[in-house]
Amino acid sequence: MITKESWLKSILAGLFIGIGGIAYLSVENKVVGAALFAVGLFTICTLGYNLYTGKLCYILDSDKKGGYLVWLIQIWVGNLIGTVIAGYGMRLTRSGAALAEKAQTLCDTKLNDSVWSIFILAIFCNLLIYIAVENYKNNPHPLGKYMGIMMGVIVFIVAGFEHCVANMFYFSVANAWSLHTCLYLLIMTLGNLVGGVLPELAKKYWQK
Repeated sequence: MITKESWLKSILAGLFIGIGGIAYLSVENKVVGAALFAVGLFTICTLGYNLYTGKLCYILDSDKKGGYLVWLIQIWVGNLIGTVIAGYGMRLTRSGAALAEKAQTLCDTKLNDSVWSIFILAIFCNLLIYIAVENYKNNPHPLGKYMGIMMGVIVFIVAGFEHCVANMFYFSVANAWSLHTCLYLLIMTLGNLVGGVLPELAKKYWQK
């Protein structure tokens, strides 16, 4: 599973989440910003890129769970590279100062939160990502496919849920990296994993 193509698709997924984050930070209205952020997940789904929070939802369906977990780690690292490119790249542009200021406010809220709060908010985030990805994959109606993406993204952002890849971008554009940041990113990553797996666990339980 770990190939040059997989690395490229993972890095591009992080880059497009970063572009979604740039759009979100560029407008004052939170709902409008959340809707614009959806360009990231829309692009990833339609072009088949590798996003950690989407791919982790199907770890239970894999015959080789250990290999799938290693692949997820590679995707996570690729997503990190893509978001770092987006975040630090924007710091070199005329928009960088304004974006960094807004991102810093977000980062302060996240990094001053409690561990349990971050973990629970990350679980809720990936419940919505699961809904978005499942709708795109399985909804027979074209409108339903894209509404699933839009609604999932808008709700998780407006509700303040924690998406580890989006936060990689915010931490980068705000230059907010530290050991504390890395610890919180790990907690977000694990919370997203739990939120993504829960619906599949429930499905397997009722199908017995």
